[in-house]
Amino acid sequence: MDKVRVIEVKQSIFADNNAHADRLRARLRSEKSFLVNLMSSPGAGKTTTLARTIADLGGEMRIGVMEADIDSTVDAEAIAAAGAHAIQLHTGGMCHLDAAMTEQGLDELGSADFDLVVLENVGNLVCPAEFDTGAAKNVAILSVPEGHDKPLKYPLMFQVCHALLINKIDVLPYFDFDMDKVVSYAKMRNPSIRIFPICAKTGEGFDAWEDWLREQTAAWNSGE
Repeated sequence: MDKVRVIEVKQSIFADNNAHADRLRARLRSEKSFLVNLMSSPGAGKTTTLARTIADLGGEMRIGVMEADIDSTVDAEAIAAAGAHAIQLHTGGMCHLDAAMTEQGLDELGSADFDLVVLENVGNLVCPAEFDTGAAKNVAILSVPEGHDKPLKYPLMFQVCHALLINKIDVLPYFDFDMDKVVSYAKMRNPSIRIFPICAKTGEGFDAWEDWLREQTAAWNSGE
C-alpha cells in the first residue's frame, strides 16, 4: 500500500476553481462591474424576482443577466422582456456553474458594459453552493412553500450567501411556515446574512432588497 499514491481530486478541483474565482473578482473590480450569484431551488421565484428588480432599477444602472439552465431559453427570454440584456448559458447537464463557466459567460455578455451583472444559477440548493463563481456577492431565494427548515437541511447554501430573500410571503397564511424560525436557522448558519421577506408578485418588501443591492453595487464599483 505504501507504493500507492493517493491524489485528493476533489480538493484539487476546488482549489483550482477558487484561484480562478479570485482572479475573476479582480477583473470585475477593475471593470467596475458588480456580479451577483443568485441561487435557489427550482420554482422559488428567481426569474420573477429578477424581472421585478430589473424593472425597478433599470433606469438607474446598466444591468446584464446570465441565465444558467441545463436546457431551454425560457428564462433569458423573460429577462430580456423585462428590459435587461440577457444571455442563456447551457450547462450540458451540469447542476452548477464554476468560475471558468462564469467567466466564459461574462466574456460573451461583455461584463465591462454593465454596472450590475446577475448570474441566475441552475435551480438547486446543493451543487451551486459548493462552487465559487467569482461573484462579489451570493444571494439565495427561499420561498414560503418550501418550508422554514431548509437552512437546517442545506447548510452550505446559507453559509455562503450574503443575503437571503424569503419569497412568496403573500401565501404565508396558507402554509406551515414560521418566519421567526427560518430567520433563526439562517443566522445560525451565517450570523451576518441579510434577510429580506419579499413577494415578487406584488413587490412587497422590494424597497429594502433594492436599497441593499444599490449600496452593494455602488460600494463595489467605487472600489470600497
